[in-house]
Amino acid sequence: MKQLIQKIIYLSLAWAMLALSFSVGTAMAAGGSAIPLMSANTDLTDTASLQRGAQLYTNFCFGCHSMQYQRYNRVAQDLNIPEDLMVEHLIFDPNAKVGDLMINAMPENYAKAWFGAAPPDLTLVARVRGADWLYTYLQSFYADPNRPFGSNNLLYPNVGMPHVLETLQGISTPIYEIVIDENGQSKQVIVGLESDGLGELNAQEYQQAVRDLVNFLQYSGEPIQVKRQQIGYWVIAFLVLFLIFAFLLKKEYWRDVH
Repeated sequence: MKQLIQKIIYLSLAWAMLALSFSVGTAMAAGGSAIPLMSANTDLTDTASLQRGAQLYTNFCFGCHSMQYQRYNRVAQDLNIPEDLMVEHLIFDPNAKVGDLMINAMPENYAKAWFGAAPPDLTLVARVRGADWLYTYLQSFYADPNRPFGSNNLLYPNVGMPHVLETLQGISTPIYEIVIDENGQSKQVIVGLESDGLGELNAQEYQQAVRDLVNFLQYSGEPIQVKRQQIGYWVIAFLVLFLIFAFLLKKEYWRDVH
């Protein structure tokens, strides 16, 4: 019994170390950026936000970025979207079926020729980059006539992706400021962005749209995350209850020994 209790303690410590290492790894993946990350404040229990995010993804992202580890019917089921509406409004390939994987029709060799590299699959992008990174990235595009697609990004300089949400946000231009570096030399740096206000959405609406899109991408990275967390509470409660009974049983068995 003593060995069993020790194993339970060691297992708890192992899970704690695993969670800590995952948090550190996520912070490292999100760190190193030129600008501070904004908080996405995503909520995977907000079904309406997830539905809007799925709509934004299929309309603005799916043309280039596939989601090859996700299925249409799984999205419809998890987000409470009737399958007939999913087929009518969110599946644009006439040959695709509702049970198919979410793969777009862009040939990889053409994508490399157009963009310099094939656009990455976005199924797991939120797990790799983090929700805050994605949220900041999608709000950091600005007009740059020196780039092939006329746009650049503060968080990801010289990115090869155009600003696909420009019609919603409008055209953003950089705000420059003269600063003195450690060598006493003056240089011009970008300290912010300013939109022309000609997009379909105002600033708050655009922020909410980006949050919805990031929310959907975070869901796609781990569709079972909410259920896993709910199950985790029950598992922890069971372990605590089991530990109490194990401790009492240990006292009963070792009572005569002590």
